[in-house]
Amino acid sequence: MDTLITLSSILLYVLSASLLAWRLAVRTSVSATFSRNVPLLLGLGALVFHAAALYGTINTPHGLNLGFFNMLSLTTWFIALVVIASAFGKPVENLGIAVLPLAAAGLALQWLFPSPVNHLTHASIGLDIHILLSIASYSLLAVAAVQAILLAVQDHHLRNRKPAGFIRALPPLETMENLLFRMIGVGYILLSLSLVSGVHFLDNIFAQHIVHKTVLSIVAWIVFTTLLWGRWRSGWRGRVAIRWTLLGFAILMLAYFGSKLVQELILHR
Repeated sequence: MDTLITLSSILLYVLSASLLAWRLAVRTSVSATFSRNVPLLLGLGALVFHAAALYGTINTPHGLNLGFFNMLSLTTWFIALVVIASAFGKPVENLGIAVLPLAAAGLALQWLFPSPVNHLTHASIGLDIHILLSIASYSLLAVAAVQAILLAVQDHHLRNRKPAGFIRALPPLETMENLLFRMIGVGYILLSLSLVSGVHFLDNIFAQHIVHKTVLSIVAWIVFTTLLWGRWRSGWRGRVAIRWTLLGFAILMLAYFGSKLVQELILHR
């Protein structure tokens, strides 16, 4: 049953991303709403199956299994959820072309490489909230990073006066930029709450086994603080905003997965 649920989710993710890519390629005006809603509904179905697979794998009799591939799968699920949920209100569904296969890959890795280690036993509600806030902030800022990359490509084509191909199907540059800063703003709030909850609910956020994660998360928070301050104070936009966004996300990615990768898959701790 677990295998069937996993494969169903992967298949729906691939179908949804493929339909979005086809819709972008043909840019047909016939049944535009229908052609937009179908891949989004398929993506919702994939999220439901993915959530079922995650619950059966992470929630064990010994506690929460927070192994590397389980956390990777959970994070990609959150990222896909952010994109699908946002797409029903904002023109960001094309992000799914990149994000949904990523979620399928995360689920496939969880299925192929079970995580028998890192059980979190007797976790408090406060610690669960901290973990949830951390994953939610990372996921939203990951979507912002994808948005920044698209914005960079769009800006490059417009500067060279060659807005061909999928560039013409994207929302206007100003709309893309506003969406980027909205996602960064919400992600920044969640990241701030994650750091505050870590101070409150963890015994010592600078303990040896998590000090690198704490320091890198704080550095990323400083980067995003600088970016938002620059946007508010000096109107930062375009390439400057893109560089700061990608820098902040790269640091955050090292904080969340870099150390976990080294400890679990290389040092086997």
